Amino acid sequence: MTLPTRALSGTAFATLLLIALLMGSNHVAARFAFNHGTDVATAVTVRSFAIVIVMALLIAVQRVPVVLTTRHRRALPFIGLLVGAQSLCLYSAVARIPVALALLAFNSYPIWTALFDWAVYRRRPERAALIAMPIILVGLALALDVSGAASGLGAAGQWQRIGVGVAFAVAGAMLFSLALVLTQHETHGLDGRIRTAATMLVAGLVAIATVAAQGGFHFPQAAPGWWGLAGLTLFFGTGFTLLFTVLPRLGVGSNTAIMNVEPVFALVLAWLILGQAIAPVQVAGALLVVGTVVALGLRRR
Repeated sequence: MTLPTRALSGTAFATLLLIALLMGSNHVAARFAFNHGTDVATAVTVRSFAIVIVMALLIAVQRVPVVLTTRHRRALPFIGLLVGAQSLCLYSAVARIPVALALLAFNSYPIWTALFDWAVYRRRPERAALIAMPIILVGLALALDVSGAASGLGAAGQWQRIGVGVAFAVAGAMLFSLALVLTQHETHGLDGRIRTAATMLVAGLVAIATVAAQGGFHFPQAAPGWWGLAGLTLFFGTGFTLLFTVLPRLGVGSNTAIMNVEPVFALVLAWLILGQAIAPVQVAGALLVVGTVVALGLRRR
């Protein structure tokens, strides 16, 4: 089923910005957890099953009818697998490189989303989105310091330092964008709470399998780590539920680009809370991304 892309209201645009803030906060909290003994698979497991429990309670208390079509039953497990793998990839990136850089690389996903939407469902990206894509890529290149000029390490040295983390982030972006496209087209009409619960259940099972393969759970070894684990669960759970409830109604091809402001929120929070900083030219790249996506979100259609 092909859904039209709708013009954004001010409320919808503000909601997407709120989701970006929640997701950025989630990753800063995750870095706290990782810095105090938590491993990636443990964090994804705790976060996923906490969200499943909350969603199950909401579904029960609010008496949400659980009605799944054959199409829903086919799509939800695959979407859950994609989100589970994406979560492991992105948190692996956050654990290796500064939070803002991990998220800047991950936030190439609007480009992948538009490409998957075209490749799988033949929905051509809007002209404004096509114009924005190369500008976003230039901003990301500056922010990541791909030439190594800002760090003084040169291209080879810079990529030796951030390459693995960036690769995890880009892999996560591709997985997440495909999950968004499938969510829009294959789960239309399904209540957002049911969609979230089912997706997080499968993602949690992926994380548990990873925990088992790694020899067990690794929980925080200090109080800040526990606060980080609680924070990432709260922020991600709220943002994820909003994301998978709002986007199917708006259309994913162009509107996901608005949430590219997430790395900037994370940049400010990571600087204030974690003491992480990046070079001025990298900040300029981040601002170029933000300016482009804000213009994309506020344009007249």
